[in-house]
Amino acid sequence: MFFASQSMAEEVPAKSAVIPIAEKDFVKAIHGFDKAKIIAQFGEPAKAEDVKIKDTTKVVASIWHYHNINTAEDGSFYQTTELDFIDDKVVMVVFMNHDGSESNENVQRYELPENGTPEMQPQL
Repeated sequence: MFFASQSMAEEVPAKSAVIPIAEKDFVKAIHGFDKAKIIAQFGEPAKAEDVKIKDTTKVVASIWHYHNINTAEDGSFYQTTELDFIDDKVVMVVFMNHDGSESNENVQRYELPENGTPEMQPQL
């Protein structure tokens, strides 16, 4: 059973798959979607920062902010969802109860390992 659930978590979603908005379902599924599919569902991010290799135009990492796209367990919306990318893959998800311009207080952080279940990081 453990192996079945792990392999299911690693499956790449079908092209027509919808990204879930519930916090834990979102974290489990988001690694299977590239930037283009995320933009197709949620539109352009409210804020985007790219990290480039010095003296090149190659983007190696990005930080995107979306507003009011994910729900907490109680059904309320997180004000901001931050997606951290390496190349085209989401490697961390941060849920914030503010617009993203404040400190890292009151955030839920999930680091997405290459294999296995996402782990919640302690609040800072």
